[in-house]
This record gives sequence, structure tokens and C-alpha cells, in this order.
Amino acid sequence: MERGQVVQLDRGYPLVAVGDGAPVRCEHATALMKAGDLRATVGDRVWVSRPADHDNAIIERIDPRSSSFVRRDPAERTVPQVLAANFTRVIVVEPAVQVNERRLERELVLAHQTGVAVSVLLTKADLLSGPDEVRRLVERVSALAGPEVEVRAFSVRDAAGAQAVRSWFAADELCVLVGKSGVGKSSLVNTLAGRQVMETGAVREADGKGRHTTVSRAIVQLPGAGRVIDMPGVRGLGLWDALEGIEAAFPDVASLARACRFRDCAHEGEPGCAIEAALAEGRVAPERVASYRGLLAEVRETDRRREEARRLRGEKSSDQQRARGAASSGRARYNGRRTR
Repeated sequence: MERGQVVQLDRGYPLVAVGDGAPVRCEHATALMKAGDLRATVGDRVWVSRPADHDNAIIERIDPRSSSFVRRDPAERTVPQVLAANFTRVIVVEPAVQVNERRLERELVLAHQTGVAVSVLLTKADLLSGPDEVRRLVERVSALAGPEVEVRAFSVRDAAGAQAVRSWFAADELCVLVGKSGVGKSSLVNTLAGRQVMETGAVREADGKGRHTTVSRAIVQLPGAGRVIDMPGVRGLGLWDALEGIEAAFPDVASLARACRFRDCAHEGEPGCAIEAALAEGRVAPERVASYRGLLAEVRETDRRREEARRLRGEKSSDQQRARGAASSGRARYNGRRTR
């Protein structure tokens, strides 16, 4: 067997780079398919064989992941979907002309849940009125994202700004770009690569919106820098096992929650609730608390559905606990990387 890395995932068929040769198209081994719901995703380190009687190579084994970007599968409410693996930074991409704060909060939860460094990039900054508006926007988003998340504005017309963003892509970094369709992820990759490596679509001048162009998840090597995973625009951002991500994305509200009188406080009028007290005194924004409550309720509902599905399948609780423990160990290795 040969060891390689999945560099592209297109319609479920991974392309695996093995050695210095061209990537080979692969399928999963039958034994791997029967063993569980683990499937190779872009960034995975895998072991492949090349049977003489097969058109495709065979993925026989997937190495443990150091990090993974996971959402709830849009088609299955009790199943996770891993979109990328083994990266060292998540860059959340939002358009400067139309920042959706509620979506950004959700993206930050999922990004923090991976345990790696998190950054926010505000694209198409040239559509704003000028440097003062850009500065105010960066300050507003920085306040929302928290002190551990670096926020930058970017325009393909700003060479100096592009060079500053390039510092995120050190030679040993594999970064993943997360954002909805048309926010400028592919334009960013092309700018950093210095050539057209990703297809881009037209952008409306009025609101800076583009159309969906990227159709597969792929790793792109940046000349003289690291690598980046450009993913198709992610619409559904259902949370999966994301309590740590919520605490990291809402450190202000989470710190209040830890000061509540009761450990199981639901923050809905219980006596001694520190969040309710902070709301009454104006020390925390009601919108932040509402988002925190909503995302926390979503995770708890997903956990309830998971437990119900597990019982129906006849699985043991210890099986699920071992799976969560393995995921947590991968995140723990990267906790120290959340720096500016």
C-alpha cells in the first residue's frame, strides 16, 4: 500500500496525491464501507492500493485526523458530515458590503469547534466608501469575533492588503476557506496564487454578490506559501457536537453562564442567573444572548435526536463516548494555536 493525501473530492470520488505523481482517482474499500460511516474527505491522509483489475485505486485505510470541519448533514438530522480534515487554520470569509452577523456567529462556532486557529476575512472591501468605513467595519466584526480572532479586510485591487493576508498561509499551513457562495473565496485564491487556478463568476456592483462557481472541494498550493482548501459555498451550517465551539465563539456570554447559581441553568428566568442579571444591567447585548441561547438549544436538540437514533440502532453509550473522545483528542492538540 502507498500513503497519500486526498487533494480533491468531486461527487464522492476522492483524488489522492501519492508521491510526486499525478493524483489518482480512488474509491473506498468494501471493508471500509462496511466498518462504519467513515469516508475520506479532502485533507485526509489515506493508504491506497492499486489492484490490477480495477480502474480506480482503493482507499484501504484513513489515518486519524488532527482536525476536522464538521457540520450536521443537511440530509440526515442525526448524522455528521466532515467537509475537510487535517488543516491548521480556518478562515471565515464574509463580504464587507453585507456582513450577516447571525451567519458569522454560526460560522465562528463551527470554526472554533475544530480547535485550530481562526481568522475572519472581509472581502470586496473596495466596495465600501473608503478607509474609514473599512476600519469601522473591522472594529465591529472584531468585537463580535473576540480577541483571539484576527479580522482583516481584503480587496483583489489592494496589493498590500493581499500581502498581509498571505501571511496566514505559512509554508507549513493548510488553511480552509469557509463562506457562502459568491463571497470571493475563489478570487482570493487566484490573487494569492498569482494566476487563474479557480473559476470565478461575475459580481453585481450594487451589492457585491457573486454566483456559485466552485463545485468541488480541493487543495490548492500557493507559490512560496502554504496550501488552501477552497470549498463550494456552504449553505447549511447545522451544528454538530459544538458546545466547545459555542463557548469559544461567545466567550462573553459563556463566562456569565459559568457564574450562574445552578450548573444546569437554562438562562430563562431561573433564580441566580448571571446572564439574566447582565441583561437587566445592560452589560451584555440582548442579540448576543439570543444567538447563544438559540445555538445552544440547537445543539441540545441534535444531541437528543442522536441519542434517540442510537437507541433505535441498539448501540451502546460507550461506543458514542469513545467516538467523541477521539474527536476531542484531535482538537486538544490544537488548542494552543488560537492566537492573533
